[in-house]
Amino acid sequence: MTAQEIKDFCKERNLTYKELGELIGMSEGGLQNAIKKNSISDQTAKAIELLKEIENLKEQLADYENLKQILKKALL
Repeated sequence: MTAQEIKDFCKERNLTYKELGELIGMSEGGLQNAIKKNSISDQTAKAIELLKEIENLKEQLADYENLKQILKKALL
């Protein structure tokens, strides 16, 4: 994962580096330094990938819940 990918990830989700750091267990300064040096550890990259997966799964779950409600109303 590159520094630019992290910047794009934050921009897409309207996250500050501080907020992202809190979500993945890093300090804001540590994250900023890693991005500035384009030296993203495997652990940081994996944490961000897992965060992406969690967000994707939450979206899918919300879609299923909406479908469940629609079907419930249709069957009543």
